[in-house]
Amino acid sequence: MVVAPFTPISLRAAAGGGSLLFRQLFDAQTGTFTYLLGDVSSRQAVIIDSVFERHGRDLALLRELGLELVASLDTHAHADHVTGSWLLHEATGCAIGLAAAAKAKNVTMPLQHGDRLSFGVRWLEVRSTPGHTNSCLSFVLDDQSMAFSGDALLVRGCGRCDFQQGNPHTLWASITQQLFSLPDSCLLYPGHDYEGRTVSSVVEEKAFNSRLGGMATERDFVGHMESMKLPHPHRIAEALPGNMRSGKPMDQGVTSPAANPCWAPLQRSYAGLPELPPAWVASHRDGLTLLDVRSAEEYGGPDGRVADSLLIPLPELEGRISELPVNQPVVVVCHSGSRSALATQQLLKAGLSQVANLHGGLARWADEGYPLQGVAST
Repeated sequence: MVVAPFTPISLRAAAGGGSLLFRQLFDAQTGTFTYLLGDVSSRQAVIIDSVFERHGRDLALLRELGLELVASLDTHAHADHVTGSWLLHEATGCAIGLAAAAKAKNVTMPLQHGDRLSFGVRWLEVRSTPGHTNSCLSFVLDDQSMAFSGDALLVRGCGRCDFQQGNPHTLWASITQQLFSLPDSCLLYPGHDYEGRTVSSVVEEKAFNSRLGGMATERDFVGHMESMKLPHPHRIAEALPGNMRSGKPMDQGVTSPAANPCWAPLQRSYAGLPELPPAWVASHRDGLTLLDVRSAEEYGGPDGRVADSLLIPLPELEGRISELPVNQPVVVVCHSGSRSALATQQLLKAGLSQVANLHGGLARWADEGYPLQGVAST
């Protein structure tokens, strides 16, 4: 899935490597972090620990940034949320990567310690870090500047060891031998956090982790972990079976938690706005109400307008919603898609369900060759 080029905002560059695009995403319902890493030169990307209910968000971000997803990776078979890997595979054709030891269904890339996962000229090293579960993996960036530790090592904590073949002795060895062997400067990105902590580093966790940092020994760590009395994750009965299918729903009719309404092939932007491209709107023009929310001067000005579109300027929209036809979906337009985005949000809040923004506005409509009335001659 590749769209028009873009200029990345945040880049990291490794010595001898390509520029890296990096995004940290968050699911507040489960405290889960999802990570997107992309090689700017090739536009290939991987995603780590996706969440089923955030599929629409993740797909929109990939589309907007123009990235081709080559793999959806999970650090382990989660007990607190269902992975979005199968949905991403269905949408993009990407590989599904999980530890071979998990023995989950629908995995197309069973992972072992020492594997290398390439995306463009960048790559991740797979490190086996069991102990929270027997199939936990951590992913280390090629230059060892970043590592994604899943639930093995959290910020000032670590994953529990009391189910899914967890073992505190094993987890101690995983953290001290596989993660604490990384450079002190290596940034550690956890699978979860519930206190707003987004990142740590090897040197910080060696010094300050309350369970195994400072002067703590393996005996101290095991004693701490064996004394914890934690309730099971409240979604474990749903999450574990779902993740053993790589997130594939039991109901074969389910394709996405953000499935499009039947009236149009909506795409949601990363901001969550339903959008439609000019091509689809033009070919279905007779069955739609095109609502132009520019000023009256712009509507009659040299930029032109779509024939038979309804003019209600944005400042007047809230008080004139009743003027919209009730028997047709509404596509909102303005010059660039900015004001119409706000208008779309207002209409959705007012209870209209069949509403979408014209992606790119009238500027894109004209660029793609669709007719406008009243355009000034050049």
